[in-house]
Amino acid sequence: MIELTSACQATADILAGVTDDQLALPTPCEKLRLDELIAHVGGLALAFAAAAAKDFGPMTDTPPVDGVQVDADWRTSYPQRLAGLAETWRDPDAWEGMTRAGGIDLPGEVAGSVALTEVVIHGWDVAAATGQPYDCDPATARACLEHLAQFDAAGTDGMFGPAVPVSDDASDLDKIVALSGRDPGWRA
Repeated sequence: MIELTSACQATADILAGVTDDQLALPTPCEKLRLDELIAHVGGLALAFAAAAAKDFGPMTDTPPVDGVQVDADWRTSYPQRLAGLAETWRDPDAWEGMTRAGGIDLPGEVAGSVALTEVVIHGWDVAAATGQPYDCDPATARACLEHLAQFDAAGTDGMFGPAVPVSDDASDLDKIVALSGRDPGWRA
C-alpha cells in the first residue's frame, strides 16, 4: 500500500491558491487550459476513488475527456474529492484484486500507483501554471518514480510524452515531471 494523503493534500493546497483570473492560463498539459486541468483533477479524484472501492460503472468505465469545465463549486468540492480519494486508498482491499479506471482493467496496486502519480503530476502542473511551489514527500516521490520507471522513455501514447532529460542530481520531483514528458523548468 502507498499513502496518498500527503499528495492529495498538497494538490488541494495548490488548488486553493488558484485565482479566478488564472483559470484561462496555459498549463504544461499543452491541450488543457488551467480550468480544464483543474476539472480533470476533480474527475480523476472521483474515478480513482471508485476504482479503489471497485464501484464499477460510469466513473470507472469512461476514459478522461479533454475540455471538461470545472464544477461551479470546485473550490470546495475538489479538495473534498481529493481527501476522499486518499481515504478510499487507505483500505487494504483497494490494493487487492482487479479494478478498472478509464475503462481499463488493471490490478488494484497498479491503479493506486496511477492515482498517486496523477495527483502529483497534475498538482505540479497546476502549481507551475500559477507560479506556486509544489513539493512531495520522499515516500511519495519514491513511489511515483518507481511507477514511472515502468514506462518507455520514448513516451506512452495517451499517457506521457517522451521523457525530458534532466541531470542526475535533479530533485526527485523534477525527475517525476521529466519522466512524465514535461519540462521541469516550464513556466506560464
